[in-house]
Amino acid sequence: MSQRHIRNVAIIAHVDHGKTTLVDQLLYQSGMFRNEDLDKLAGGQHGLIMDSDDLERERGITILSKNCAINFNADDGDEYKINIIDTPGHADFGGEVERVLMMADGVLLLVDAFEGPMPQTRFVLDKALQAGLKPIVVVNKVDRSDARPDYVVDEVFDLLVELNADDETLDFPVLFASARDGWATTDLSTTKGASPQAKNLKCVFDAIVGHVPASSCDPNKPLQFLTTTLDYSEYTGRIAIGRVISGRLTEGQAVQVFHHGETSNQKVLQLFEFEGLDRRRVDNITAGDVCAIIGMDPIDIGDTIACPDDGETLPRISVDDPTLHMTFRVNDGPFSGKSGKYVTSRQVKQRLDRELQSNVALRVEPGETPEEFKVSGRGLMHLGILLENMRREGYELTVGKPKVILREIDGKKYEPIETLAVDCPSECQSAVMGLTGDRRAELITMDSKIGAGDYVHMEFSIPARGLIGLRGRMLTATQGRAVMHHTFREYATMRGQIPQRSAGVMVATEAGPVTAYALDALYDRGFFFSKPGDQVYEGQIVGEHCKDNDLPVNVVKGKQLTNVRAAGKDDSARIRPAREMSLEVSLEYIQDDELVEIVPDAIRMRKRLLKEADRRRESRRLSSLPA
Repeated sequence: MSQRHIRNVAIIAHVDHGKTTLVDQLLYQSGMFRNEDLDKLAGGQHGLIMDSDDLERERGITILSKNCAINFNADDGDEYKINIIDTPGHADFGGEVERVLMMADGVLLLVDAFEGPMPQTRFVLDKALQAGLKPIVVVNKVDRSDARPDYVVDEVFDLLVELNADDETLDFPVLFASARDGWATTDLSTTKGASPQAKNLKCVFDAIVGHVPASSCDPNKPLQFLTTTLDYSEYTGRIAIGRVISGRLTEGQAVQVFHHGETSNQKVLQLFEFEGLDRRRVDNITAGDVCAIIGMDPIDIGDTIACPDDGETLPRISVDDPTLHMTFRVNDGPFSGKSGKYVTSRQVKQRLDRELQSNVALRVEPGETPEEFKVSGRGLMHLGILLENMRREGYELTVGKPKVILREIDGKKYEPIETLAVDCPSECQSAVMGLTGDRRAELITMDSKIGAGDYVHMEFSIPARGLIGLRGRMLTATQGRAVMHHTFREYATMRGQIPQRSAGVMVATEAGPVTAYALDALYDRGFFFSKPGDQVYEGQIVGEHCKDNDLPVNVVKGKQLTNVRAAGKDDSARIRPAREMSLEVSLEYIQDDELVEIVPDAIRMRKRLLKEADRRRESRRLSSLPA
């Protein structure tokens, strides 16, 4: 296919605004597949094709960017190849968005017809404008009862003005869509009374062909290929995915690879182009197209593949620095090795090194001891997804409390500041203001959402430290009616102390199975994280104390057996339901002297020092140090 018939477009949006749903519907309406074949690939809580990872399907979010290619027959009779790049919407996976934008010539910007532009919308749109990409705005979910599409278009225009977009960009095309129902239009009035057959996504294809420019890459210049994604096959090894910036790429061609300042001569063993959801082996790829190359080793994201004689390297992909770090360490608890396959520091390091090859926003440094690693990422979910994947792969490890990455500039400490956006009913406004005020947040804007009834939109600048543990408290204070999102804003001077967890914890003093008899005796002491029958060990956190001090408890104590008849029955024991603590919630909950133990069959919280005598000795040592 000629270069002028190729369109490379990335779909960007805030989380849960419908990117992946739209891509799925484009695949269904492309005519390249039988609906039955696509139905077999769909899955997860939203039944989506592009959410192919297990965690994506469980959580209903996009974590990894993905490629697909659709052939479209335009009204002028020409056939176009549309390379579509589906990107994550959560702020913690912004590194995925930044690198794949290098493959695109235009973007589809999806915006929810009720929520409008959100913090991640600003982030991804800013990155797209920096890359010189023009947006096609798609106002999605216009079939919602509370939709306000006209106001949302005005808000997108205001956002582009704030981002210093030029006049040509401000004259963006607008589509109104319901990705879930599979239709889009340029005029909402035409959909009223239209038959279901008349409602389709043809105008989306037309907008891509008409407004996304053909690639300006020159096929007559020397070869340059930028690696933006890595895949792996057990049979062929690493697979480099990216875009041919200039020249042509041929199977069997000798090339030069620029790898972290070093060069090596290699050979293209196999060459694949994207076709639908699969890859098709081809003889050559021309400039402007996206492809996959087998045979490159070593190869990393950001490396350039060029001509062996007069090749020139391309600028490496720049990704924003991480803002949060945690200490990963081997599991040294009493249950170590009982359920996991990989328990040594060498195995953990190998897994982290493998993650670095494809996760460009991740950083790994040696810890204070050989058994520790300092792992930095974009946010709690970014690192939490990595930990969950490692847990499912059979790794055992413990991690410490998340901490923000500070910078020292001219002798002063600077911390990352985030933009926090909260949408809530007006009656919850006081609760939101109180929670954020305690965490050193400063109100930037507050207004009622035009056309959204009794809803208030507030934006704060808040230290990243203040976001740790905020979501749970926000949902509790607003009865689950507040919607909050955040994204990185800037580094600024430290804003002072932020309140930590106010309650203490209950710590087990004996190892063994939890008994209902012991929990009944501790009924008034607080809430429990363990239920009868769970195996616990000395030093494990088994509950939350109702006071601010830690309480040693014996949760394995059984009822003594005597020949004296008891007045009460065992089945009358009062036991509160155990509070389920997910991985992210556990990471937000722990303090500096605590760890989260992550093993394939459980997630536990524990004290760093398991024995009560050791903890008391350490407490006396710390209290004797000068302030």
